[in-house]
Amino acid sequence: MEIYAVKINGLDHPMGFDFEHLLCSWKVRNNRGKKQTQAKIQVAQDEKMSEVIWEKEGGLDSLGTVMEFSMKPYTRYYYQITVHSDEEEEAKSEVQYFETAKLEEPWTAKWLGVRGEDTHPEFRRNFSITKEVKSARLYICGLGIFEAYLGRKKIGNDLLAPFINDYEEHYQYCTYDVTELLDTENEWTVLLGDGWYRGHFGLGEPTHYERPLALIAELHIWYADGTTETICTDESWQYRKSFTTLSDIYNGETQDYGNWQAETWKEPVLIEAPGKLCARYSPALHDMEHLPVKEVIHTPAGETVLDFGQNFAGHVVCTQPIPQGVTMTLEFGEILQEGNFYHENYRHAESRFTYVSDGVPREIRPRFTFFGFRYVKVSGIEQVDASCFEGRAIYSEMDQIGFIKTGNPKINQLFSNSLWGLKSNFVDMPTDCPQRDERLGWTGDAQVFCTTAGYHMDTRAFYHKFLRDLRSDQKRNHGGAAIYLPNAFPGLTAGIWSDVAAFMPKMLYDYYGSKEELAVNYPLMKDWVDYVYRQDCGRGKKNLYDFGFQFGDWLALDGATEQSTFGRTDNGYVCSVYYWASTRYVADAAEALGLAEASEYADRAEDIKEAILSEFFTSSGRLAVDTQTGYLVALKFGIYKDKQKVIDGLKNRMKQDLNRLKGGFVGSTMMNCVLAENGMVDKAYDLLLYEGFPGWLYAVNLGATTIWERWNSVLPDGTISGTEMNSLNHYSYGSVVEFLYRYAAGIVPTAPGFKKARIAPCPEIRLGHMECSYDSVSGKYVSDWRIEEDGSLSFHIEIPFGCEAEVILPEQEPKILEAGSYDFHIRTEKDYRALYSADTPYERLFADERAVEILKKYVPEIYYGTNREDQEAMNKCLNDSKTRAALFRNPTESFDRAIGEIRAIRA
Repeated sequence: MEIYAVKINGLDHPMGFDFEHLLCSWKVRNNRGKKQTQAKIQVAQDEKMSEVIWEKEGGLDSLGTVMEFSMKPYTRYYYQITVHSDEEEEAKSEVQYFETAKLEEPWTAKWLGVRGEDTHPEFRRNFSITKEVKSARLYICGLGIFEAYLGRKKIGNDLLAPFINDYEEHYQYCTYDVTELLDTENEWTVLLGDGWYRGHFGLGEPTHYERPLALIAELHIWYADGTTETICTDESWQYRKSFTTLSDIYNGETQDYGNWQAETWKEPVLIEAPGKLCARYSPALHDMEHLPVKEVIHTPAGETVLDFGQNFAGHVVCTQPIPQGVTMTLEFGEILQEGNFYHENYRHAESRFTYVSDGVPREIRPRFTFFGFRYVKVSGIEQVDASCFEGRAIYSEMDQIGFIKTGNPKINQLFSNSLWGLKSNFVDMPTDCPQRDERLGWTGDAQVFCTTAGYHMDTRAFYHKFLRDLRSDQKRNHGGAAIYLPNAFPGLTAGIWSDVAAFMPKMLYDYYGSKEELAVNYPLMKDWVDYVYRQDCGRGKKNLYDFGFQFGDWLALDGATEQSTFGRTDNGYVCSVYYWASTRYVADAAEALGLAEASEYADRAEDIKEAILSEFFTSSGRLAVDTQTGYLVALKFGIYKDKQKVIDGLKNRMKQDLNRLKGGFVGSTMMNCVLAENGMVDKAYDLLLYEGFPGWLYAVNLGATTIWERWNSVLPDGTISGTEMNSLNHYSYGSVVEFLYRYAAGIVPTAPGFKKARIAPCPEIRLGHMECSYDSVSGKYVSDWRIEEDGSLSFHIEIPFGCEAEVILPEQEPKILEAGSYDFHIRTEKDYRALYSADTPYERLFADERAVEILKKYVPEIYYGTNREDQEAMNKCLNDSKTRAALFRNPTESFDRAIGEIRAIRA
């Protein structure tokens, strides 16, 4: 038995973090036993655990146990977990550690600024060490973005620190272990750039935070003889202009090494504290993956373009020697047009890195910005050595915990696209896109994708940071939750978008099971629904959220045109349903936390539900909002008078829409899961596997390596469809991958933190086979299936230590299984080898020569008489035509024979 994934608040070895509580979690693997019978946590101040200062035994929850003891500042604490199983196994974790920062200790350092128009300064302080160093820590905040060095060695592996902050409220300071970087003689330097703090950023450029660059830092040294020394930012420091002459999140960065060494050192300006400091709560942000150049392209326009083969967010590192005086420019783009470099869809974002060489070999890279790209145009140098260029993917440090592989390469690519959409847009906050002049933490995008993200990655710490910033902003806006962060439009809210305040905390509780974290987020949830409630009461209390600005089903295809941003689904209806769901989630959270107000919010939710049923449903139970999204939200959230009438309404609407997606950010992101949950898994697979427009595989077939903002961001001929709002790296529609986890593989939590789950896989021959693992906070679930040549089904299922699952296999009775590994081989009445049925659209049948021959043989009128240009005709099936057999001069028996032989076609 082995203990693994021991974390504090979802982080490995956190150093100098600001936590509301210390929550220790762990997992167990390689076990014989089924469950934990006893556990113990010990905390010590030495790595050998000989000086135990706190311990707890009994009643420990592996999902998260609070460690409550008085902590000192500047202190590393060591801890260890011991677990016993029901098979008398004992396991001890490796000794872990976390470290406090300043806590409530006052700062002795002073804030340093620069004079006049000086930008991008380099601050310097030289010092000597004459004694043996036991340990040393740097506590530092540089605004907007800093990089600190001792000698030529960069301190820490963070990039873009101190990250994105609620600049109206506080700034994060970071803690770094610099023990191994100190020497006898030391030059300590800090570079500053603009970043999100004062550069071009947000809607309504150029900036929201026109504040001066500033630096504060304390270097604490503990010597072996027991003495200490603190070196602080103060009047003894100097600064000069650095080699960076421009840095901007959107426009890029310029580094000029030509004459920067000649810049004069100056005395810094002591400035007032620009705001409150707090210990960091952003997870580590650094280059997580290295990508080599896949191809060097010489375009028809004479350009040299590097193709990294993958759209991602980050930057490029160059080690190629650049002659003195030569200027190298890198420009970034997502797609080629007519074989040439292109990035007009970045709008006003110049997205450029310029380097003026002094001839000194070095690792060339930007320091204060990042880019979203696949292609890089290189200019200014005669020969490009591709081996000297490397892409670095930058995203917040998270463990990938979800893995899917099928027998369908296109579905595997779609999975990869969704995952890379996450990676590209999780640069300290969940953004809409990583490349154009936006890159904002849109709350609607975050809301629709968070349940998918929770399958892909361990998002606990990342989303905790986002919700903390959202709560900080909310406090200034009387409970209103922002539509994006950092918030440039205080007071502007919108249903679905602002509902992230309730939806994301619910997701975190469902996936990670921490009541302590739920309690932290409860005020955010409650204040949001109270905000809408007060607004509604102020206009007479209709118990509906049908007022104010709303995005609704953003980018739906059933609007005025397929390029419209607003869909046809009634905003008052869909936003009221989300308002009901948020209020229900508050009631559920209050009940989980044992709060008496749970009944108050449950009553409110019931009032909202009744108002929705009265306003948007007929007396007979028919939904009056006749759109795909209208039916989908009713089914997802359980708001209806007659469920079957809503299902029938959705089926009829889909038929009228020719079984094509029409929903936007709301409808399409939930479509497949809602279909599967309501007995239409075959239809969900049909939509998933459709290769035309609109469909997920349309982009895959056109070479997409991430998810697009629009279904037709690129036209079939490879031409980009527009530039005004057309990102090729927008994760929202990647939410469809949740269907693969929840229904194709069938892994669904039924108790907080996946302590209990339902495993109900849905095999599909067009996927070939499924291999899925999900290393939940409780441990790894595995759900693999394969359709054998003889038509039987094979399943491999694993349930982690301390968990149980209800396993539901096709045409089998449900089984409740405990931790363990299980294999099943079953036969079913349904033949899962069959590719087609009587309900398969002609569009699919006509693409298979075997089906075509059968149609020609038995029902030639169907094959020869169907207009290939008529989408409605191509969307019909044999069952449709069979009801009109007399019109085709074909007896019903001919259709029956055709259907029988078509059903016998195998993959």
